[in-house]
Amino acid sequence: MSLRGYATRGVELLLVLALVALIAGAALGQPVLLGFVETGSMEPTLEPGDGFVAIPSPVAGDIEEGDVIVFEAQNLQGGGLTTHRVVGETESGYITRGDANPFTDQDGQEPPVTEGQIVATAWQVNGEVVVIPGLGLLTEAARGMLDSVQRTLAQTFGTRAFLGTQGLALLIAGGGLAVLLFGFLFDDERRQRVVKRTRRRKGIYDPRRLVLAMALFVALVSGGTMVAMSNTQEYGMVSASFDSENPTTVPTNETSNLTYPALNGGQLPVYAFYAPASSNVDVEPTSIRMDRGESRNVTVTLQAPPETGYYPQYVAEHRYFAVLPFGVVAGLYAVHPWLPTLVTSLLMGGAFLLVGFLLLGASPVRTRSRSRSSWF
Repeated sequence: MSLRGYATRGVELLLVLALVALIAGAALGQPVLLGFVETGSMEPTLEPGDGFVAIPSPVAGDIEEGDVIVFEAQNLQGGGLTTHRVVGETESGYITRGDANPFTDQDGQEPPVTEGQIVATAWQVNGEVVVIPGLGLLTEAARGMLDSVQRTLAQTFGTRAFLGTQGLALLIAGGGLAVLLFGFLFDDERRQRVVKRTRRRKGIYDPRRLVLAMALFVALVSGGTMVAMSNTQEYGMVSASFDSENPTTVPTNETSNLTYPALNGGQLPVYAFYAPASSNVDVEPTSIRMDRGESRNVTVTLQAPPETGYYPQYVAEHRYFAVLPFGVVAGLYAVHPWLPTLVTSLLMGGAFLLVGFLLLGASPVRTRSRSRSSWF
């Protein structure tokens, strides 16, 4: 394939990935690589329907004044994801405001935004948010089309497995696998020039294409599953001047212990790592291993500050398939929480690739068909 052909394929792949990221983000309730705004609170920086590149908080770095963040609001418009700019910082968290708003979110009933609430940061170049005009309109149209497809499949097969986030994952995974297999197995002769002597010869296919496609699929699915298993637990703590039987209502300057039941509902053993994502919470143990169907208890300790009020606290949980020794995963986790996800995904995809090459071989295969005529 020519350089121009590779460039065209690369652009097509990026566009498909961008669309999948937008739809998946809309379904999961948080931006995945790309996000968009629905209201005019960030005008003129972001008009309603404008999109932006959303850098996940684990890799975005430290939050600074002037950053545009996506966070889980407690009270704004009933709670939920909000995209506003950081305009200040206090001991309790960040002060945020929409560019079009004359007052901060904290001037209302929204508490300061903590690290655990932040899910992404908008990419900026020279202090300006990189804007993708009209991206939200495209996303809504695609999501509406997929909703219709999901309902049709659910009615046709008589199952709810095609509905909701699970159904969306099935559609994306199935569609992606179909595209990969089609592209690797049934491309034209010009792209079948794997070995010089096989040029322009019919009935020859390269098993490496199938194995590579399946290995890529395994790596993507395993990585996506580990990301889906990882989340941030929220505890709405009230620092009070009185005693209460509610474990999240804690007298000032005192602590309260809660039990978080961790369950491995999957088929593979997993490692789970826990870390505080706000200032007045602790967790013990910080890491556990769970076999299939096993459950473990994790103790979360809330520390009430001296001032009364509502203080949401967060604990970050990251899960990884236990295919590597625990010490290796712990070392990778110490570098960055998402590094074990990347390494484990590559390892699982690579293992499938190796086994596939051993079973199917790495040489092109000739298929022959014979037809016989019958005389009457």
